[in-house]
Amino acid sequence: MNVQEVRKQFPILHQEVNGNPLVYLDSAATSQKPIQVIEALDDYYRRYNSNVHRGVHTLGTLATDGYEGAREKVRKFINANSTEEIIFTRGTTTALNLVASSYGRANLGEGDEIVITPMEHHSNIIPWQQVAKATGATLKYIPLQEDGSIDLADVEKTVTPQTKIVSVMQVSNVLGAINPIKEIAAIAHKHGAVMVVDGAQSTPHMKIDVQDLDCDFFAFSGHKMAGPTGIGALYGKKKLLDNMEPIEFGGEMIDFVGLQESTWKELPWKFEGGTPIIAGAIGLGAAIDFLEEVGMDAILAHEHELALYAMERMSEIEGLTIYGPKKRAGVVTFNIDDVHPHDVATVLDAEGIAVRAGHHCAQPLMKWLNVTATARASFYLYNTKEDVDALVNGLIKTKEYFGDVFR
Repeated sequence: MNVQEVRKQFPILHQEVNGNPLVYLDSAATSQKPIQVIEALDDYYRRYNSNVHRGVHTLGTLATDGYEGAREKVRKFINANSTEEIIFTRGTTTALNLVASSYGRANLGEGDEIVITPMEHHSNIIPWQQVAKATGATLKYIPLQEDGSIDLADVEKTVTPQTKIVSVMQVSNVLGAINPIKEIAAIAHKHGAVMVVDGAQSTPHMKIDVQDLDCDFFAFSGHKMAGPTGIGALYGKKKLLDNMEPIEFGGEMIDFVGLQESTWKELPWKFEGGTPIIAGAIGLGAAIDFLEEVGMDAILAHEHELALYAMERMSEIEGLTIYGPKKRAGVVTFNIDDVHPHDVATVLDAEGIAVRAGHHCAQPLMKWLNVTATARASFYLYNTKEDVDALVNGLIKTKEYFGDVFR
């Protein structure tokens, strides 16, 4: 992969911030967008903006073709069996809430168990907390190893015949841990549970094959994988989606509406009430085209190399702690002794370096780490070793600055 050629496709990267070249290390929060995606959005609004499915005029047909064509691109990208199994949503959060509210509330009761992990993003914790409260089910957690990884023996101990749902992120947005989803799914299925996967941090960075993983539901967001904000998708096995009720009602998702009763359209449209996110889906399709042209294996290898290089360089800084296992995705979360993460991020921003600081929507994990917040550098296909060097130099300046302040 030629990183310099890739970088040319991202207009936002070629600017200065606070008088310094921009070093963008916050792709786990949202990725930047290549020109192909920007142009796809512009083309839709300039040339064939129209609602989908409902009209027979030319613009409506073009919009429908673009929207449904994007669904096929998503299907192929994650190797789903059918486009009926691809539901467009606003993103991972909406997709996980759909599963919890539709499948969870209908299939759980007193004595049933939901199993997740302490590393989950809030969007894969709170919906299950709400379902547990509503149904009387019990929410259980798979314990983490000392480095934040998951041991399959602990999964075996936690998942029981009473477990009905297991929901785990494939890649941690804090620790960078890559969880053994296929093996966890096999344990879940052995006990008759369904497997839900939060793929927000994995889908942008590695090949996803939902059939090989044998997960029952898989959620991801477009904006973390070079696509627009406000668009994502939920994959679900058809036999499960067929038996689930919609949670949003209105136009487009109906078959017949009477004065007292209504019936729903077939999959996938019964879950897509109202005017859908047409431009977002088309932009997501363009992002998928771009990523496949670069190559998902090349992206994963590049980020793995960057993460190892970053950990090696950052470990040279005295008083800097890195969290998570050594084998990880392109995320390095850290703290500097006696310097608040927000102060770290502020000083780095003055150098033109964008990192994330805070609890990263993972407060239970922060408590497990015994910290209130951390700083996080996250890498994507457009980052370079020079970006890592700039980060390390910025961290050294940060440490020196606060050392002088308190000296």
